[in-house]
Amino acid sequence: MVLLKSYSCNPVNLQAKLPSLGLPHCVQRCSYDPSSSSIPRLHISNSQEPQNPILLFPTNVAAIVFGDGSESRLYPLTKRRSEGAIPIAANYRLVDTVVSNCINSNINKIYALTQFNSTSLNSHLSRAYSGVGLGMEGFVEVIAAYQSLEDQGWFQGTADAMRRCSWILEEYPVSEFLVLPGHHLYRMNYQKLIETHRKGKADITAVALSTARNQDPGFGLLKIDAENQVLEFTVKSETEPSKYISVRSSRNPVEIASIDKWSMGIFLINRDIMLKLLHEHFPKANDFQSEVITGAISRGMKVQAYLFDGYWNDMRSIKSYYQANMECIEKSNLGYNFSDRDSPLYTMPRNLPPTLISDAVITDSIIGDGCIIKRCKIKGTVIGMNTRIDDGAVIEDSVIMGFDICEVEGVQRSSRDGKGNGIIPIGIGENTHIRKSIIDKNARIGKNVMIINKDKVQEGDREADGYIIKEGIVVVLHSAILPDGSIL
Repeated sequence: MVLLKSYSCNPVNLQAKLPSLGLPHCVQRCSYDPSSSSIPRLHISNSQEPQNPILLFPTNVAAIVFGDGSESRLYPLTKRRSEGAIPIAANYRLVDTVVSNCINSNINKIYALTQFNSTSLNSHLSRAYSGVGLGMEGFVEVIAAYQSLEDQGWFQGTADAMRRCSWILEEYPVSEFLVLPGHHLYRMNYQKLIETHRKGKADITAVALSTARNQDPGFGLLKIDAENQVLEFTVKSETEPSKYISVRSSRNPVEIASIDKWSMGIFLINRDIMLKLLHEHFPKANDFQSEVITGAISRGMKVQAYLFDGYWNDMRSIKSYYQANMECIEKSNLGYNFSDRDSPLYTMPRNLPPTLISDAVITDSIIGDGCIIKRCKIKGTVIGMNTRIDDGAVIEDSVIMGFDICEVEGVQRSSRDGKGNGIIPIGIGENTHIRKSIIDKNARIGKNVMIINKDKVQEGDREADGYIIKEGIVVVLHSAILPDGSIL
């Protein structure tokens, strides 16, 4: 018997379902021009139009997407990957939401600047967005940190990365650059932002939340007037995290009424202005927000705010990541809608077999592709791709990221627990109970394991044993091995 009450979260196949972008479509292959760059360009094309194409105006805007920085509050999920590559909602990666916003907003030139733990992110971007649809000149170009004769070290920050890659960014005569963090979860029509920016004849437009948030202002606090002009910007210093930088605009010397709004770390900036700021005004700046944007405001450039009133999760903690996954399976409309057909979410088509469910009871959950689920109980849980769950298992209010490895039943391609306790097959073993936990990819969890935080610990570092606890949530590490009978 199968009692199934779940919400679908099917990945959109770019090759089949990319919306009309108002541009000619043609089939292209990933091409590499050694005379122009040492970095291959990923051209994207599509041959099938949707039934109800979205009519969009040409934007003439290029997006610059950042994978993440060296410091991450999502550790240990970022132990082997960047924030943008973290799986979410069974079938996706966080960066998919940002790239999908660009595609749905007719922004077809996308540069992804990556550096820390970028192997997984680079692979995903190149495989997901290569060979399918962004028009004749559309592309997703991955620019990994590199050394040159002029620059021998790593990118020192977002501004340094943009400056060093400006010879690539200047290749196309776009009118504005849209600077985006690559690990946030939200859905935005950037065309409205572009329209507001151009109507206001702004040099820079900063996106801000229209509603208040009780949190550490990691992306800064904007003080704006009644016409959404930025009067003051307060943001954390990148070099001294405990210090805040506050600058006032010289355009408004007279004290006027203002309101405070949280910055989302998203900026639309005129091409010429950006290049002058990076190369002429602040040639030594490392961070784009705390040095370049604040510098532009202090110099009296016209900086305005665009207020966003939709759902936004900046993934600043394990708890926020966990909640984002839980919200996507709730019946309320408070979270991110992964099934929005008007603004679809794109990712890499993996051609996995359908999930096989045998005598399981599943309620209010999302099940990814390629899973084998036996006689078990699953409630309020996100089950990632290729997950194997054996008889008698109980999984509640958890995130199972899935598996990159597919083992054939009966074939001993598994690992010992390192303590001589026998073979631990990949997946979740018989009679194992998991509650309010995050299980990272490729974990091997034995039989009769209890991952329930029985002592209600809020913070615990047991990384040597394959897990940690943050804000009461147990996080089992990537490729961890938990022997039969383990109790966490």
